[in-house]
Amino acid sequence: MSFLGIVMLETQFARPLGDIGNPATFAGLNIPVRYQTVRGANPARVVRRDGGLQLQPFIEAVQALAASGASLLSTSCGFLARYQHELQSCVAVPVLSSSLLWLISPKLAGQSVGVLTIDAEAFDISQLIGVGADPNTPVHGVAAGCEFQRSILGNDTGMDLAQARCDVVSAGLQLSTRHPEIDAMVLECTNMAPYAAAVSRATGRRVEHIVSLIEQTWRSMA
Repeated sequence: MSFLGIVMLETQFARPLGDIGNPATFAGLNIPVRYQTVRGANPARVVRRDGGLQLQPFIEAVQALAASGASLLSTSCGFLARYQHELQSCVAVPVLSSSLLWLISPKLAGQSVGVLTIDAEAFDISQLIGVGADPNTPVHGVAAGCEFQRSILGNDTGMDLAQARCDVVSAGLQLSTRHPEIDAMVLECTNMAPYAAAVSRATGRRVEHIVSLIEQTWRSMA
């Protein structure tokens, strides 16, 4: 039976329902899923390139999942968008390296779209260029050092989920205020997906994320 294969970073923080790392997220969507962890690839190393990052282990994980029968592949970090070409070129099945692929989706054609990221300082145009998106796309991050950012990038087991939701919603409101022209938002960070509905309600904008990208891609392949 075909399945969704997800290449995971090595993490220990909370994975609420809706998070890509929570199997119940995909059970609710009736999507079979298997995970493969890249050891040593923690969030700070991927997002901020602390200590460097080797791409080969990610390529090997993608290839292993494809060889096991995965019909669709994804990753658990939106900053891997910069490696979309490299990851896709090593397997024959579709690879969704990042929710940033929403930026080139026909589903958002004609709409003005902004990006909400976990770290605006670490985010650079290589993420946008990596998926073929407009490098001038508006990007805004959660507050530096807030609960959401601190817990994810610090790989902390003690995340206050209510505060994390507030942090992401607050950043979404700031993005919509600074760029009132945007019609939709894409949540770069995979761990923002559980808060997508809250961001949409607060901002009045369409909000897309990695799980919604996976779901619509999976359905289109059926």
